[in-house]
Amino acid sequence: MDTTQSKISLKKSWQLHQRGMKLWYQREPKLIIYLFLESLLIVAMPYVLIYFSAKILNELGNQRRVEELVKWIVWTLVVESVLGILKEVVRYQKMKYQGMSSLLNSEFYVDKMLTMDYQKFATSHIHDLRTQIKESENWTGVGLLRVLKITEEIFQSILGILGGVLLTFSLFTSVVTTTSDELIWLNHPLLVAILFILSILGTMLPPFFMNKSGEYWIRLASESRDGNRFGMFFSYYMNQSDRGLDVRMYEQDKITEQYILEHNVYQDRNSLFAQYSRGGIGIFRSLAAISSVIFSGFVYLYVCLKAWGGAFGVGSVTQYIGAILSLANHVSKFVEAIGSTQTNAEFLQVNFELLDQPNELYQGTLTTEKRSDRNYSIEFCNVSFKYPDSDTFVLKNISLKFEIGKRIAIVGENGSGKTTFIKLLCRLYDPTEGEIRLNGIDIRKYNYTDYLNLFSVVFQDFKLLSLTIGENVAANREYEEEKVKLALDESGFSERLDHSPEGLKSYLYKDFNPAGIEISGGEAQKIAIARALYKDAPFMILDEPTASLDPIAEEEIYQKFNQIVSDKTAVYISHRLSSCRFCDEILVFDKGEIIQRGHHNELVNQSKEKYSELWTAQAQYYQ
Repeated sequence: MDTTQSKISLKKSWQLHQRGMKLWYQREPKLIIYLFLESLLIVAMPYVLIYFSAKILNELGNQRRVEELVKWIVWTLVVESVLGILKEVVRYQKMKYQGMSSLLNSEFYVDKMLTMDYQKFATSHIHDLRTQIKESENWTGVGLLRVLKITEEIFQSILGILGGVLLTFSLFTSVVTTTSDELIWLNHPLLVAILFILSILGTMLPPFFMNKSGEYWIRLASESRDGNRFGMFFSYYMNQSDRGLDVRMYEQDKITEQYILEHNVYQDRNSLFAQYSRGGIGIFRSLAAISSVIFSGFVYLYVCLKAWGGAFGVGSVTQYIGAILSLANHVSKFVEAIGSTQTNAEFLQVNFELLDQPNELYQGTLTTEKRSDRNYSIEFCNVSFKYPDSDTFVLKNISLKFEIGKRIAIVGENGSGKTTFIKLLCRLYDPTEGEIRLNGIDIRKYNYTDYLNLFSVVFQDFKLLSLTIGENVAANREYEEEKVKLALDESGFSERLDHSPEGLKSYLYKDFNPAGIEISGGEAQKIAIARALYKDAPFMILDEPTASLDPIAEEEIYQKFNQIVSDKTAVYISHRLSSCRFCDEILVFDKGEIIQRGHHNELVNQSKEKYSELWTAQAQYYQ
C-alpha cells in the first residue's frame, strides 16, 4: 500500500465502509443484527439506571414518600433485570456468530481466489495483494475485519447520542428560580446557546485529537510490513512438522529470531513508530486527555450552579451530569469511529482491489459432447504463448493433433515449455497467438467447466487433503467404494490400503484426526494417480507421475500403463526417458518449440539430436 498518496476523503471512506458492511450482511446477516441489538441494550441500561436513580434521589431530597420510593425502586429492578437478561441472550448469539468472523473473513478471499481466472490467480500481483491483506490483519486487524468493530462503535455511539440528548434536553430548558443576581444570568437565552456550542466543542475535541493520532498508524503500515512478513513466515515455518529436523539440526530458530527482532519496529528506538510516539502520537493523545478533563470540569460547574439556583433537585444533578458525560463519550466515540473509517479506508482499498478483480477468460456456451467412445480430437494450430506481463514467448508455433487413444510422451530440459503446454491444453491459460480446437471448434467457445471435465491431471506439485483416503481419491464426501479401490489398485496403492487401520475411511495426516496415517511422497503420488483414474476423463495427463517413486514401483506403474489408461488419450511428461518406451509417440521440447517427434527406437538412433543426447546422459547411470 502506497502511503504517500493523499488521504482518502471522508465521503469515499464512508462509501468503502458501507460496502464492507453490506458484504458482511450478505455473508451473515444475523451477525449485523445482533451487533445492533446488543449495542441498543448496552446503551439503554446505564441511561435507564441514571433516569430512575434521579427519580429516587429527587424523592429522597423532597417529599420522601414511601410509596413513590418503592415504585421507582421496583421499576429500576424490573427494567434493569429484563434488559440485563435480554443483553446476555443477545450477547450469546452475537458471540456465536462473531466467533466465526475470522473464518467468514477468510471466505471472502477463498471464494474470490477459487473463482478467479487461473491466469490471473497465478500472477505475483494477486498474491502480493493477498499477502498485504494478511499482514495488515495480523498487524492491527484492519480491513474487512475492522469494519465489524467500527460498525459496532457507530451503532453504540448513535444510540448513545440519542439517549443522551433525550435525558439532557431539560437541562437547558429548566429555569433558575433564585432571585439572586449572581445566578439569574444562567437563564439568559444567549448563554444557553453559547453553552450548547461549547458543549459541542468539548465533545468534539477529544475524538478529533485521537483521530489525528490515528493517522500516524497509516504512515507506519509500510515500515511495519517487513516485520509482519518475517514474523508471519517464521511463525508458520517453525510450526511445520516436516521442517522440525532442519530447525533442530541447524538451530534455525536463532536466525529466525534475529530476523524478527531486526525488523520489529516496536523495539527499535530509531524507528518511525518510536519517533511518532515521542512526537505526534503522544502529543495528540495528551491533548485528547486534557480537553476531556476540561470539558468534564465545565459540565460539573454548570450543572451544579443551576441546581444551586433552584432549577432542579439534587437527583437531577446526577441525571444531567451522568447523561452529559455519557453523551460526550458517545459523541467522541462517533467522531472516532468516523475517523476510523478514514484510517481503515486505506486498507479497505487493498481488500476491494483484490475482490474486484474481473475475470477476463472468455466463458463459452457450447457443451462438450458426452461420448462413450471418447472420440475427442484436440489440435494445436500455430500456438504461441507468453505469460502475462512478460515479453518472452515460452511456446512458439506449436502445431500438432492428438490421436485418440494414443500414449504421448513429452520430454525436454527444465524450462523447455512442457508444463506450459499442458496448462494451455487444459485451458488454464489461453494462447497468445493461434488457437486450440476440440473436434474442430476453438476451445474458447465451449463451456469452461465442461471442457475441464475432459481431463484427469496429476500435476507435478499436486496436493492431497487431510481427509480420508476415499474422499481424496473421489474429491467428494460421497463415492463409489469399489471404483475407488480399483483406482488405488491400478495405481499400486492397494497393499498400503490393506494395512491402513480403517481402509478407505483412514485419514491422511494428523491435522484433523490424531489417528491419521503418514504417507511417503511415493504413496502420495499413487493416491494422486488414483484420483485421476477415478475421474475417468477421456484425456489423462501425468506430469512427472513417478518422480517420487522408487525404480521398482515406477516399473510396476508402467507395466500397467496401457491397462490403466485403457481407451483414453494419455499425455505424459517425464524427465526419466526410460518411461518413454511405453508410449506411441514422443514430443521433444526445446526452448518452447517441438524439435523432434517419433517413437523411442526412432529418436534414440538420431545420435546428434536432443533426444539421443538426453537418453545417453541418463543411460550411463543405469549401465
